[in-house]
Amino acid sequence: MSQKVEIETEFITVGQFLKEVGIIGTGGQAKWYLKENSIEVNGEPEDRRGKKLYKGDKIVAEDQTFEIA
Repeated sequence: MSQKVEIETEFITVGQFLKEVGIIGTGGQAKWYLKENSIEVNGEPEDRRGKKLYKGDKIVAEDQTFEIA
């Protein structure tokens, strides 16, 4: 089962997402985090902190599944 992450805007970036769900403490940690850890967006590996996430996207990070809602 995936955790829902509610957004009020059209999209958020991977860096904003990681901060929102508490995986990183500040946006500046996103670049480092993505170099050291792998995440998947809609089943594809992703390492760009600026990648835009839209409603319906599924993200796997830290052995957890999230869905943008």
